[in-house]
Amino acid sequence: MGVKNLWDILESCKKTLPLHYLQNKRVCVDLSCWMVQLQNVNKSHCPMNDKLYLKGLFHRLRALIALNCSLIFVTDGAIPAIKLSTYRRRLNAGNEAIQDAGNSRTVSVKRNKGSEFSCMIKEAKFLGVALGIPCLDGIEEAEAQCALLNSESLCDGCFTSDSDAFLFGARTVYRDICLGDGGYVVCYEMDDIERQLGFGRNSLITLAILLGSDYTQGVRGFGPESACQIVKSIGDSAVLQRFSVQVWIFLPNCYMGSECDLPIDNKFLQVINAYLMPKCHSADSGAVHRVLALYPFNRSQLHQICTQFFDWPPEKTDVKVHQSRTSSSSETKTISSEVGKIMKNPFCLVLHLSLLKDCVFMAYTDAYILPKIAERNLRRFANLRSTSLELGLHLPINEIPVKCPISSIIKQRKFQGKDYFEVSWEDMDGLKASAVPADLVESACPEKIVEFHERKAEKQKAARRSRPTKADKRAAEMKEIEEKLQKLLLEIEKESTTASNAVSLVVPLSRDGNDSSNRGSSASGFYSTASASLETEIIDLVSPPPRVHTHEVLKCQEVRNIDVIELSDTDDASPEHARKARELRLFMASIRDENL
Repeated sequence: MGVKNLWDILESCKKTLPLHYLQNKRVCVDLSCWMVQLQNVNKSHCPMNDKLYLKGLFHRLRALIALNCSLIFVTDGAIPAIKLSTYRRRLNAGNEAIQDAGNSRTVSVKRNKGSEFSCMIKEAKFLGVALGIPCLDGIEEAEAQCALLNSESLCDGCFTSDSDAFLFGARTVYRDICLGDGGYVVCYEMDDIERQLGFGRNSLITLAILLGSDYTQGVRGFGPESACQIVKSIGDSAVLQRFSVQVWIFLPNCYMGSECDLPIDNKFLQVINAYLMPKCHSADSGAVHRVLALYPFNRSQLHQICTQFFDWPPEKTDVKVHQSRTSSSSETKTISSEVGKIMKNPFCLVLHLSLLKDCVFMAYTDAYILPKIAERNLRRFANLRSTSLELGLHLPINEIPVKCPISSIIKQRKFQGKDYFEVSWEDMDGLKASAVPADLVESACPEKIVEFHERKAEKQKAARRSRPTKADKRAAEMKEIEEKLQKLLLEIEKESTTASNAVSLVVPLSRDGNDSSNRGSSASGFYSTASASLETEIIDLVSPPPRVHTHEVLKCQEVRNIDVIELSDTDDASPEHARKARELRLFMASIRDENL
C-alpha cells in the first residue's frame, strides 16, 4: 500500500513515457506488486488454475527483453516487526498464516512459504530464471531493497506500486506498465517531486506519520491538504528533527491512534528509523553482486515451464501465423511433416499425442520469445559499440571482442509502416532468421547494411549484363527468321523430291508436242530411273515464275505424254504446295520491307 493518499499528492509529478524509454536500462522489480496486479486480472477473468497471471508476466518480460531492459526481481523477506499489526489486519484475521519468531514488537516475522501467493512468487521466479532474469530475496521489504539499489545507482529505477519506495530513498519509480503498440510506463521522479512540490525524503516520511502508512495509522484530524501545508511550512531539512524532539509542541491538539501504546516520541522514532534504516542487502554484498551479473537464456527450462504451466489456446499452435515474421521455414516443415505422419496412422495417434503437443508448444514458444532474445542481444551489441565510440575507440566490426549477433541481412521489409531488416542470426539456437527494426541494425552494425546494399547492387548489375541489348534482340530475330525460312525451304524440297521419285523417265518435248527423238536426238538425252538423284533447282519466288517446259514420260518402256505440275499459283498446283509457296513469298516480302 505505502503511504495513504501519497499517489494523489504526487499526481502533478506523474509522467507517462513511451515503453522504449526503458531501452538499455537496468530496472528492479518489486515482484510481489507485479504479481498482485496480475493476480487481480486473473481473478476477474478466469480461475487461478489457468495461470493467466503467469502468462501476463511472460508477456511483460518478453516486451522488456526486446528493449534490452535488464531486470532484477526482488522479493519480500520477513515481515518487519513494526508492520506486523498492519499485516495481520490486512489479512483479515488469519486468511494467511504467519510464523511468529519471538517478540513481534522487536523481531521480524517469517512469511508463510506454503501459501497460494508464495507459490505464485515461486513460479514467477522460475520463469525469470529461464529468461535470464536474476532474483534477489530481500531481508524484509522488497521496495526498500529496490530503493537502495536505485539510490546507490545500481539500477535506473524501481517497478513498484508501493508509494513508500520514495521514503526508502528511491529516485525513480515506475508505478505501472502498459504493453502493445502504444505501450507506456507511468513514471515518478524524485527530482520532479522536490522541484514542483518542495518535498524531499524527510518531508515524505513526515507525511507518512501524519496520514498513515504500513508502519503507522497516522494522526487523527489530518488530511492531505493540511498535512502538506504543515510539512511545507517547516521545510524538508528540519521537519524530522522537529518531529522527533518537539513532537508535543508540534502537535498540541492532536493525538495518535488507539493502538499506539508507546510514548509518542518513541513511536515516531520507530517509524522514522524504519524508513531511514531499513534492513536490506548492502550495495557491496555478495548477494547484490550476483544479481548484477548477466545470466543466459535457458531455452529448455522455458519449454518445460510452457508445457507445465501454460495451456496455449488452439489458435496459438498455428506456427505458420508466426513463421513469416519469426520462425524459420524448416521448423514449420518439420512440424507439418510430424502432424502428417500421425494423421496418416490413426493407431499411433494416442501414442504420439503428448509428443506432438510438446512439439507444437516448443515451436510456438520459440517463435514467440526467440526473436526477442535475439533482438536483446543485438541491442546489447549496439550499446557496446556506442559506449566504445564515446570512449574514442573506433573499432571495425571484426575487431570487436564480442561477436556480432547478425550473420547477414537477407532483405528489407516493412511492418505497420516502419522499416525493418530480415536478418540471419549467428549462433542462435532455434532461430535462423527474423525481422528487426532498421534503426537498430544501423546502430549495431552499419557494415552489414553496406554489405547488403553492395550485394544488391551487384545482383542488379549482373541482371543488367545478362539482359539482351537491341543488337542481340535483332540478331535473335534474324536467326529466328532464317530458321523459319530454312524450314519452309526444306518442306518444299521434300515435296519436290517426293514428286520426282514418282517419275521413272522424263522426256523433253518440243513446243509443238513432238518427240525430240524424231529430230535425231540420242537416248542419252533422257534422264532415267526414279532412283537417280535429281539436281535441286533454286526457285526465285520473288521474281515472276518462269515458263514451265513440257516433258514426256516413258514408263514401262512405253512413252506417254503427261502433264507436268506447274509451281506457280495456278489451278493445277497442289493446294498445300501453293499455300506454302505463297507463305514463303509473303515472308520474304516482309523481310525486304523491314530492311528498306
